[in-house]
Formats: sequence, C-alpha cells, structure tokens
Amino acid sequence: MATLIGGATGALTSGGNRVDGGCPASAQPGASDGARDIPAAYLRLYQAAGNAYGIPWTILAAIGHIESHHGRDQSTSSAGARGPMQFMPATWAAYGVDGDTDGHKDITNPADAIPAAAHYLRANGAPVRLREAIFAYNHSRSYVDDVITQARGYAAGKITETTGDDGCDLAGPVSARTVIAARVISYARAQVGKPYIYGGTGPTGYDCSGLTMMAYRSAGIAIPRLSDAQYWFGPRVPAGQEAPGDLVFFDYRPGHSGPGHVGIVYDVPRGLMLVAPHTGTNVRVQSYRNYPGGVVGFTRPYARHH
Repeated sequence: MATLIGGATGALTSGGNRVDGGCPASAQPGASDGARDIPAAYLRLYQAAGNAYGIPWTILAAIGHIESHHGRDQSTSSAGARGPMQFMPATWAAYGVDGDTDGHKDITNPADAIPAAAHYLRANGAPVRLREAIFAYNHSRSYVDDVITQARGYAAGKITETTGDDGCDLAGPVSARTVIAARVISYARAQVGKPYIYGGTGPTGYDCSGLTMMAYRSAGIAIPRLSDAQYWFGPRVPAGQEAPGDLVFFDYRPGHSGPGHVGIVYDVPRGLMLVAPHTGTNVRVQSYRNYPGGVVGFTRPYARHH
C-alpha cells in the first residue's frame, strides 16, 4: 500500500565529488518460470516501467502480486487504498502517472498505476536505496522482505545487480576524495550490467582489469592493462584507509607476478566495489570484504601522479 510520507527525495544527481549509485536498464533481470502467474499485459507494463524508471521490474511485479495479485483483486482496502497497486488517494494525487497518455491518471488502470508505483519508489530512493523505498510503500520490514523474496522468484538467474545483498540498492551516494576518483567511479558505475568479456575493454563488455584500466583512462590517467601490473603501479594503501576510486586486489597465487583479480573501491562503509567478476556475470556492485580468499591489498593509482 503506497502511503504519502515526509522525507521523500527526487532522483539523485551527482554534485561536486559525490557519485550516486543506480542500476541501468541493461541490468534488468529476465523472467523466470515463476513469472508465469503474471498476466502478459501486466508483465509488459512492469517491464516497461522498470526500464523507464531504472528500477528492477521484478520489484514492481512483486508489489503488484502482494497488493492485488496482478489486478485480480482490486477491492478498496480498509485504509482506503485503491487499484492494482493499492495507492492511497493522497499519494496518488502526488505521484499518479498518465502511463497510457490518454489524458487521465486513473488509479484503477494498471497502465497508470504501475508506472506510478515506479515513480513513487524512485522518489523515495530507488534503485539506490531500494529497501528504504519499499518501506516507504508500506511501513513494514516484513513487507520489504516479502517483496524482495517475491522479486527474486520472478527473476531468471541470480540478480545481484538489482535485488540481492550485493546489489545496487546497497550502493548509495559516495564522496570521492578527488575529482579524478569521482570520474573513475562514475565511469565504472555507468558500465554496471554490461557482460564480462575476457580481454574486454569496452564499450560492450569488460574483464576485471579492462574495466579498471578504462575507468582510469576516463579520468586522464594511464595504468597498465593487466591486474598483476596494476598492482605494482600505484602506491599502496593500508587496509582500513581505502577510499572510493582506489583499486582492490585478490587472488595472488604462488608463481604469479601479481594478483589475478581487481575491482574499484566504491562504498567503504559497506565494503563494496565495482567489478567485472568472471565469465557468465555482468559488471556489478559486489562486496570486497567477503570475496573468497580475502583482499590482497589496495592501491591508489592517481596518487602516483601527485
């Protein structure tokens, strides 16, 4: 049930050295067999609204399932919420959308109500603060958990970029120490959802060191192509002093000249990095603290030039 509360924010924008998170449309998950209960017309509307607002369509579908079983039960709630996405009238007045461009914002029309739900979630922090946005929709932690669980059931494969514990919803605004670091992060974040391609340096896909190299190149700094050489290029940063834009390394095996894997430090408090993990995955936000084998070390390539 969408209710109007204070503190809602508009779509986030970058300012100064602050870099905002978010999931591009390319990170939208596919539909699993579990999505077969969604009427075709509703599925199209969920997916279109997800793409338009940069929110996982599975989240919208999960809310639609919980609120009205995809329009199968549109009775008015005891609190006065109406329509397939169960908007309160006051909330609808503020966030209603004319999704089918017929000149009317109809709370009972899924073509209007579904994009309105995406609009409301976006205004309350999604996709960066996805759980907060869902909580704004219905002030219940169990409701948030139910939506996330249902969304995962609708998604084909593991969707860590969108609704998982390693996802974009955990990657909030970060403050980079320098303009260079902010540019590195902004470039890498814009690649989220693109496929891992061995040897890839963009723009269609990347491997781990291809992503880091191109992110630094976007900031005007040339670093080596491969992760082992990148490790020896930049000044070391002690663990616990890492900052957004630093490189974080893993997988230093005996007999090798350096670590075999690298990411870009993104959100330090949560221990998150921007990374191209491995074949079969996409560029994503992922924990560096929980990475198998642990962190080898951190470097700050741009400090070499200052």
